[in-house]
Amino acid sequence: MSVSQARVATDRPARYGKQLAAHMGRKVQAEWCEEAGRGELVFGAGTATLTAEPDALLLVVEGAEGDLPQLEDVVGRHLVRFGARDELVVEWHRDSGEAGLVHRNEEEPASGE
Repeated sequence: MSVSQARVATDRPARYGKQLAAHMGRKVQAEWCEEAGRGELVFGAGTATLTAEPDALLLVVEGAEGDLPQLEDVVGRHLVRFGARDELVVEWHRDSGEAGLVHRNEEEPASGE
């Protein structure tokens, strides 16, 4: 199994962890424990562990090396969408040393003109 991690800076890590688990739970097995500030998503291709730290949400995906990009994409893309107002950035770091995906909100703000 290969591993990729992302530490997402936020002052609301538990909120985002819970929201991600609830949303993904519609499609995959998902759980979130409020007391522990920890959750897990189980995909066909691997797993994702979500851990609320004091100032960040730690994401860890595990799966076959070839499945890491897809796991990174699904978890990172959804989290960035939820955290658009907080401008969350998810930058994955793979245990192989290979660069992982980077997710950020790329939408241009409306100009109001």
